[in-house]
Amino acid sequence: MTHSTKPVRPCHVCGKSFPELRLRPWISVRPGVARLIEAAHPGWGDGQFICLPDLARYRRSYVESLLEEEKGELGALDRQVIEAMENQQTVSRNPEEEALEHATFGERVSDRVASFGGSWAFILSFMAILFLWISVNVLGLLSRPFDPYPFILLNLVLSTIAAFQAPVIMMSQKRQEQKDRLRAENDYRVNLKAELEIRQLHEKIDHQLARQWEKLAEMQQIQIDLIEEGMNGRRGS
Repeated sequence: MTHSTKPVRPCHVCGKSFPELRLRPWISVRPGVARLIEAAHPGWGDGQFICLPDLARYRRSYVESLLEEEKGELGALDRQVIEAMENQQTVSRNPEEEALEHATFGERVSDRVASFGGSWAFILSFMAILFLWISVNVLGLLSRPFDPYPFILLNLVLSTIAAFQAPVIMMSQKRQEQKDRLRAENDYRVNLKAELEIRQLHEKIDHQLARQWEKLAEMQQIQIDLIEEGMNGRRGS
C-alpha cells in the first residue's frame, strides 16, 4: 500500500520547506513586493518560491512604504488597513452598531429623549397638555384653579423642561457627531484599502503583460531563427 506525499519546495526567504499550496511562485508576486524581496534576499527570480507568511510580511512592508511616500507618517487608521490587508480581513464596520456597543445608559436615554422631543408626537401631546392646563384654569372647571392667570406655575414647568431638555439635546448632538466620525473613519478605511488593492492589481497586470510581451518576442525570435536556418539549408543544398 503506497501513500502519496504532497511535493514540498523550499522558501527562498526563510529556507524552510512547505507544500506547494502554502507557497507562491516568483511570477505571481507583484513587482513592488518582488523588489523588496530581491533587496533583502538576492537571487529572487524565476523558479523561486516564497511562503505565505513571508509574502504577507513583505506585502505589509510594501504598503507601508507606499503610504509613507504619500503621507510621510502613518496614522492609526492606516495601520489598521495595512494589518487587515496582511491578514486578508475586511475593514468595513457598521458605525451604528459600534456606537451602540460603547454607549452608556445616559447616552441611550439622551438619544431616546432627543428622538421623542423632535417628533410630531411630542409637539401634539405638548400642545394638548397646554390646552388642557389653560382650559382648566381659565374656564373655571375647578372651584379653585391651581394655576390662575398669568399661569406662573405653567411658566415654571416650561422653564424647567427647557432647562433639562437643552443639555439632553446637546448630549444627543455629541452622540451624532461621534457616529458621523465613525462613518467617516469607516469610509476612509474602505477607500484606502480599495485604492491600495487597485494599485497593486495594476502593477500585477502590467507585470504580466510585460512577461507576455517578452515571451512573444522570444517566440518570434525563435521563429525567425528557424526560418533563417531553413533558408540557409536550402542555399547549401
